[in-house]
Amino acid sequence: MAEENFTVVTEFILLGLTERNDLKVILFVLFLMIYAVTLVGNLGMIFIIQTTPKLHTPMYFFLSCLSFVDTCYSSAIAPKMLTNLLAVKGTISFFACIVQHLCFGMFVTTEGFLLSVMAYDRYVAIVNPLLYTVAMSKRKCIGLVVGSWVCGTINSLVHTVSLGRLSFCRLNVVSHFFCDIPSLLKLSCSDTSMNELLLLTFSGVIAMGTFLVVIISYVFIVSAILRIRSTTGRQKAFSTCASHLTAVTIFYGTLSFSYIQPSSQYSVEQEKVVSVFYTLVIPMLNPLIYSLRNKEVKDAVKRVMSQTFQLLISNPC
Repeated sequence: MAEENFTVVTEFILLGLTERNDLKVILFVLFLMIYAVTLVGNLGMIFIIQTTPKLHTPMYFFLSCLSFVDTCYSSAIAPKMLTNLLAVKGTISFFACIVQHLCFGMFVTTEGFLLSVMAYDRYVAIVNPLLYTVAMSKRKCIGLVVGSWVCGTINSLVHTVSLGRLSFCRLNVVSHFFCDIPSLLKLSCSDTSMNELLLLTFSGVIAMGTFLVVIISYVFIVSAILRIRSTTGRQKAFSTCASHLTAVTIFYGTLSFSYIQPSSQYSVEQEKVVSVFYTLVIPMLNPLIYSLRNKEVKDAVKRVMSQTFQLLISNPC
């Protein structure tokens, strides 16, 4: 066999979303705006929750943690993607690719666990409201968040370590805009059967487990809401869940479309579009969903904006 077939890969070429230069400029502006809104929205959400005593409750503590994960989640993908859109040839070093995969896997898994934790929080608040402050103590809330991060880190480390043991010979063109593990496995000249088994097992168990927690929680939540005699009471109880339910539906719906649908039914281009949605668009939408559908958050945003405006008027440059 020719010697070039054994060339060790030190960098990967990311094909990105398109090879058309005119579209690259448009996509750069679009994704830069999305990333900017993501940072402002999520960091703003964290700031508002931390500076508003009324929002110092378990529900908003989990929401601030979700906003932090969304910030990290998007930042693991967007900067390199934006850089490659302006580059003649989008490249990423082997080490940077592994790190990106590690971060992406950790953040997306942690987000899934946090969404299930938030569903459990709503279950306790609606089904056992009198015991809510006791059941969702500060220590327990911190433990649930730490547990989510630990599970996300372990899951990502398993896949990253197994990926790092593979050999990549000569082929280094990734038909994607980030280091997604299925795309990388296609380029390896090693046996990837163990990696595929780990990916299927861990991802399947985690996705089904966290989604099952959400489903079971909402079964009890809906049952409890239907037992409320007051129409106003039912509407108030449902409104506290509406934002979370919307976020869960978008997150799991997009991932399901991407990973559960048989590959023969969609093209690489469709997969890239779906990937853009769950890597860049969802982190932008979450703070908008919670701010637009939550009266307490909207009131806090108005208060902060009013104070900022008054400060600017009283202290003009």
